[in-house]
Amino acid sequence: MGTGRLDVLDPDTLKVHGTEGLRVVDASSMRYVTNGNIYAPVVMLAEKAADLIRGNTPVEPLDDVPFYRHSAVPVA
Repeated sequence: MGTGRLDVLDPDTLKVHGTEGLRVVDASSMRYVTNGNIYAPVVMLAEKAADLIRGNTPVEPLDDVPFYRHSAVPVA
């Protein structure tokens, strides 16, 4: 996946370079193999591809969303 001469997939559309009407939406389209369970990244890729195919615009990101950060030093 990339924009280079030797890359097979366009990352913006997931279309195969040099063909029409063909998209690849599975783990083989990922540039690097994940270290953990591959199910979640493939589902995320499939959801993104479905939005691309349907023409849905992405949801705007939220600002200042609280999240948990593990700390070795207890916070007082």
